[in-house]
This record gives sequence, C-alpha cells and structure tokens, in this order.
Amino acid sequence: MLMTIFKLNKGRLIKAVALTALLAVGALSACSKKEATQAAPKPAAKPALTVRAVQTAPAQWTRVLAANGSVLPWQEAVISAQLPGLRIMEVKAGIGDRVRQGDVLVTLGNRTHSGGDYIQGRVIAPDDGVISAANANVGSTVQPGAELFRLIRKGRLEWRAELTADELMLLRKGMSAEITVGEGRTVKGRVRAISPSVDPQTRYGHALVDLPNDAGLIAGLFARGEIMLGDAHTIAQTLPQSAVVQHDGAAYVYVIAPDGRVQERKVGIGQRSGDRIEITSGLEPGVSVVESGGAFLTDGDVVRLTSAQ
Repeated sequence: MLMTIFKLNKGRLIKAVALTALLAVGALSACSKKEATQAAPKPAAKPALTVRAVQTAPAQWTRVLAANGSVLPWQEAVISAQLPGLRIMEVKAGIGDRVRQGDVLVTLGNRTHSGGDYIQGRVIAPDDGVISAANANVGSTVQPGAELFRLIRKGRLEWRAELTADELMLLRKGMSAEITVGEGRTVKGRVRAISPSVDPQTRYGHALVDLPNDAGLIAGLFARGEIMLGDAHTIAQTLPQSAVVQHDGAAYVYVIAPDGRVQERKVGIGQRSGDRIEITSGLEPGVSVVESGGAFLTDGDVVRLTSAQ
C-alpha cells in the first residue's frame, strides 16, 4: 500500500517538475523577446527641412522711434458763398485741381427777363492749394455758409504720428523722419510740432511731420514711419528679418537644439534696418536659430543643417 502511494506521488512530482520547467522556459523566452524589442534602435526622425543656422550679431544703429499714423492736410480751408439766393452760373474748378490765390472758382448770378445771364458775384480761392472736395453744381441756388469747396492750403501734407507720452518726451522739433507708404516707397520729412498732452482716454498724443509737396501722397493715407532721435547710437543685437516669424500678434524664432530639433521661442523685436531686425529680448547671444523657412516648421520638428555656415 505504501509503495502504491509513493508511486502515485512520484508521478505527480514528475509532472509538477515538468510543468515548472515549461513555465520557466516560457518566461525566459518572453524576457528575451522583450529585451530584443527594447534593444532595437528607433528609426531616426526624417528632417522636415534643410536650413542654415544663424546667431545674433551686434550692430551700431542710430536710435529711432517707430510709429504709425495718417497723412493729413497741413491746413484745410472751407470755401462758401455769402450771397444768398443767387444761382451758380459756372463752376471753374474741381477735385484735384491746383489753384492760385484769387482764381475764380464759381460765378454767381441770375437770369434776366430777356433770358440772359446776369453775373452778380464770384467765389475765389483764398490761397494757393489743391481742391480736395467740391459741392458746387451749375444751376443750384447758393445757401449762405454752405460749403462749396474744400482747399488744402499750399498743397501741404503732413504725417500725424501717434505716440505715447514717454515717446513724445524724446522728440524735438526739427528731428528727421522717414515714412513708408505703398509698396515700400519712403518719403523724408521733419518734425514741425509735438503735442503737449495726450488724450486721457487713449493715452496717445501726436507729432506732426512736414512732408514735401512733390512726394505724390494723398490725404488720408495710412503710413508707418520712424523718427531719428538725434545723433544717439546704440548697440543692437540683430538677426536677419527672415529668421523671425510673426503670428498671433507676436514674434518668434526657431532655436536649434544639439539633436537637430527646433523649439519655437517668443522674442521681443525692435527697429529694422535693411534686411536686419533688432532682437530686444528672449534670445541670448550665441544661440543658433533657423535663418529662414520658419513659417514651414512647427515646434519639435527635426531639421538638417547645411554644411555651409
């Protein structure tokens, strides 16, 4: 009886040992597969773009004050007739015409009983200038004080630069200025007047810059400009303008990490000169950034650097 039990137990023992061995082999196999999977190198990320790296470079620039504003008439005269009840017999000037002081703009009168015209008055130009608005029509009856013409005196225009109080305090009459209009055309002028106060609501005042009569500008034109702050110079850290990407109202550069990945970084920008732009904050000297093509990159992209640096 004892021998039978021993044999049965022995059989069970052999089966248990065999099962344990199989489990151990399976575990080892699984571990080997896991280690092989972990050891397999990840495929390298494909570069999104081939770029050149560039770093900030110091430049000595004349200090300038950038501003936005509108081109407006220096002075505008409203021309009207003071003789009531007369008809406009003839209109001799229209919008855009250049007139001289004393030129007849309109003749006034009435028809006689015989059907002829009886001239009883004239409206003349009070100064040299350019007609900017005309409301005189032949046959209409003149109303006292009603506007017939609007005249830009001397044809003079000026740029009204909108500035903060701190910026206004940096200005002096006679400082040189340059505005940019249209497709990059520049026009030079000089500061003629500086606002002594700012609007309490907007906190902005203005500076008025005289512009040349032959500049070919029109009143109401929006323009960006710069005012030169004397002979003062400053050392600016600059990048090519192509290295700076602007979106959502802010400026960014793409910093290149040692592994070739790029990181979008917000920077402060200042004045521009030629193809260079001042970096005022957000980027330390010696940090490499993408020179151009940033508009085609996103944060974390891998780039390939060209050999020519």
